[in-house]
Amino acid sequence: MKNPMLEAASLLLEKLLLISNFRLFSAGALGEDQGRRRVYEISSFLRGDVLEVPRTHFTHYGIYLGDNRVAHLIPDILLALTKDEGRTRRVVSNKRLILGVIGKVASVRVDTVEDFAYGADIFVNHLDESLEKKALRNEEVALRAEAQLGQTPYSLLWNNCEHFVTHCRYGAPISPQSDKFCEYVKIIIRSQRSFLVSALLGLASVMCMGLASYTILPAVFIPFILWMAG
Repeated sequence: MKNPMLEAASLLLEKLLLISNFRLFSAGALGEDQGRRRVYEISSFLRGDVLEVPRTHFTHYGIYLGDNRVAHLIPDILLALTKDEGRTRRVVSNKRLILGVIGKVASVRVDTVEDFAYGADIFVNHLDESLEKKALRNEEVALRAEAQLGQTPYSLLWNNCEHFVTHCRYGAPISPQSDKFCEYVKIIIRSQRSFLVSALLGLASVMCMGLASYTILPAVFIPFILWMAG
């Protein structure tokens, strides 16, 4: 049985992460036409390599499959709206991506290097050094990526593009970006100021919405938890 408090906390963290990275989805990537004009040295990529595309506050990841093809996990709201493969196979635009994150719908799909990079620089296998983990053989990495192609639930915290590539390359889904964000949240929660702000917001919500149980409980419970954590 799922814990409703844990589910609510997870949902809140995901929304905060989405807001903190909103510039990535709206302005961090270049336009589709501009992205397609850039030329990449695909001859330097090996099948099974992890390709990294830096954004404003985020990094997008994929697995190179060879022949100018990249497998990557990307949110796409069209997957929930249509079964027309002709429409869903088009390059995922920023609007489709944002709504896909909110709707928690995504797919592991194959795009060209140009469409995957969306006009940004590409780096190869930087996770090997930062994670200090032993990578699987490149061919096994590529086969693992190909085996996961298709629609999948999406979560900024628990199932994003970084989880996908680390599962393929190291055998375990890890997302340092999500972990780093959660550490920031912990620091905020442990701050005594958070208690005061939360208490004031809780009091304001009670005054604005009345003394209903659904306003009183959060207004009392959340400041108490922050006080104990601080």
